[in-house]
Amino acid sequence: MFSVLCYFARSRELTEVKEEEVTVATPIKSQDLWTLLLQRHPRLSVLQGHVILAVRQQYVAIGDQSVFLGDGDEVAVIPPLSGG
Repeated sequence: MFSVLCYFARSRELTEVKEEEVTVATPIKSQDLWTLLLQRHPRLSVLQGHVILAVRQQYVAIGDQSVFLGDGDEVAVIPPLSGG
């Protein structure tokens, strides 16, 4: 299945892309998905422990949770937000 990865704020700066397509086997654990992202964009490692994923606009903690992705599903990489 292919999914669309969307990067926001600091994650966009680190990857230097707004979005890209990736093919992943599903289901996949959220930790394995994060590992895949780190392989594609090693600079994301500075966000380790501070980032959350959103799959189809639903927050998913990085861990053992299984994620089911369909063709074209959006996965957003959401770093910590700052500001007021």
